[in-house]
Amino acid sequence: MNRAKRNGLYIAAEVLLPVLVVLGVLVFTNTGGGFYFPPLQDVLIAFQKNWLFARIPLDLVPSLVRLLSGYLIAAGLGVALGVLLGRVAWLRRQASPIIEFLRAIPPPALLPFTIVAIGVDSSAKVALIAFVCIWPILLNTMDGVSGIEPTMSETARVYHIPTSDDLLHVQLRAASPQIFAGMRTALPLAIILMVISEMVASTDGLGYFVLQAQRTFALADMWSGILLLGLLGYLLNLVFTLIERRVLAWHRGARAAAR
Repeated sequence: MNRAKRNGLYIAAEVLLPVLVVLGVLVFTNTGGGFYFPPLQDVLIAFQKNWLFARIPLDLVPSLVRLLSGYLIAAGLGVALGVLLGRVAWLRRQASPIIEFLRAIPPPALLPFTIVAIGVDSSAKVALIAFVCIWPILLNTMDGVSGIEPTMSETARVYHIPTSDDLLHVQLRAASPQIFAGMRTALPLAIILMVISEMVASTDGLGYFVLQAQRTFALADMWSGILLLGLLGYLLNLVFTLIERRVLAWHRGARAAAR
């Protein structure tokens, strides 16, 4: 089987499997789903009523602002601290126990603290998202920078490359595959923490909408919110993948040439 036919089969399978899943859900919810699994068509009607486009400015936009704010703060701090710890070995050894302790704290356990210390507004939710997302980015950046071959840094010194250029064009470039791996790991964490934080002491957002729909037994609305969260995660991952492929195009080319 040639490569074109094999790729065609892969694409057909990627399209066919979601169609089969949707058909299975349609049959299940219309035949034996029960009260807690309303018919799929009712969920789609609720989705159209809520998210095309009545509640987008009320719930979706605030959630996206919190999600992206916390994620970008975590990315900026994680990369900056990861580069510092990756370049300074003694500082990395001193900070390692603290990092391992902080990242081991279960995120939901921090909700009461953020409410008491920061409040119930969006800043508390952004802080919680940033705190949880920073660790995979920091650790991957730190490992990527510390694992750079010494010959690269020595070559930069021999040619008297300025420290800023060495950092931007040598250190960060060499560590960028691992940095992006950490950012990919942090993205679903940001979505999860967005939902969890909005279910406590909140007046808007997707998490708030899903919880209120559940409390009022508006189950079609509840499932429409869950469906939107799934679509949101898929689209964010797709956008991230496109950015990653563009930024790391050199890395894929180098790996292909090495084979």
